[in-house]
Amino acid sequence: MKGSWSIDLIWWITAFELPAMASLFWMIWKNRQDFDDTLSDLREHTDNGLGNSRESLSAYKLEVAQNYASITYMKDVERRLTGHLVRIENKLDLPVRERN
Repeated sequence: MKGSWSIDLIWWITAFELPAMASLFWMIWKNRQDFDDTLSDLREHTDNGLGNSRESLSAYKLEVAQNYASITYMKDVERRLTGHLVRIENKLDLPVRERN
């Protein structure tokens, strides 16, 4: 009787357990490969998007530098406006008879 149990056990392991374990191993390995492939595709897509964003930002910075007013020009305009406002303020501070 012990012989039949050991033969049945060996037959069970050979017929069912080994193929089941091999298929589980293969499924895990295949899942890991798919995950690695997807991760590398995602990394490539992210790197491309980041590169495009950097190019767009540098192009925008160049456009701003070329098309908008410079700091020296803005300071000049501010100085002239301040001068005009001070003169208007001084005129308003004078009594009415001195204005004429």
